[in-house]
Amino acid sequence: MSRAVMVRNLVAVTAITLSAMSLSGCDYWPPALQTQIEQLQSELQAATAEKTQLQSQLASSMKMKDDLQVQVDDLSRANRDKSIMINNLQESLAAAQQRLVKSSKVATPKAGATKTSAKVTHKAPAKKKTSAKVTR
Repeated sequence: MSRAVMVRNLVAVTAITLSAMSLSGCDYWPPALQTQIEQLQSELQAATAEKTQLQSQLASSMKMKDDLQVQVDDLSRANRDKSIMINNLQESLAAAQQRLVKSSKVATPKAGATKTSAKVTHKAPAKKKTSAKVTR
């Protein structure tokens, strides 16, 4: 029986040792595994830095896009206003041209009036002073 007790004790000690090792973990890392872990850690840091940089660029691009969209909206509004103004001016011009045509038809010169107007001497047109161009 002493032999059976010895075997039983040996099995118990082995089981306790294996369970203790499995719970505590192994602190030995082979050099190749350590090198691989360090390489992965450095790649992770590089990827994190690149991600941060890309997020910064994205935020900058989004801000620029928003600013440009505001400019586009302002220019579209101004274009719409200018188009309305141009249409109003064209209508006013057309109305003024119609009034001019009507007034010229109403005031058609008679035969005697044309003779007197033909005798009027024409003066040379006065030279206009040129003003400096105003640039915007």
